[in-house]
Amino acid sequence: MPRKIISSSTTVFKNRPLVRCDNIIYYGNISDKCVAKLEILSNKAIDESDISDNVKIQLLSTDQNLNQREKIMKQCKRNGLYEALDVADAWLCKVSETEE
Repeated sequence: MPRKIISSSTTVFKNRPLVRCDNIIYYGNISDKCVAKLEILSNKAIDESDISDNVKIQLLSTDQNLNQREKIMKQCKRNGLYEALDVADAWLCKVSETEE
């Protein structure tokens, strides 16, 4: 499947786009079979910064014919945004391997 070129203003992690709206981050290409949704459930203050503490991860199908509940393929919770992104990336890599 041909990949779309990501614009230079898009935030990228491990060659996949990140889009944030408030406490929800979508990770992955919407044109792929699925994307990851990361919901920041809580933050903790370290020095003068708020750091994401508890993050819920969901692997969502991009199939428009499914309802909201059917779109959820996997879900879990992790402590910290980096750990959550790492899990989401592993899930997306596994799905993209099965597509090929």
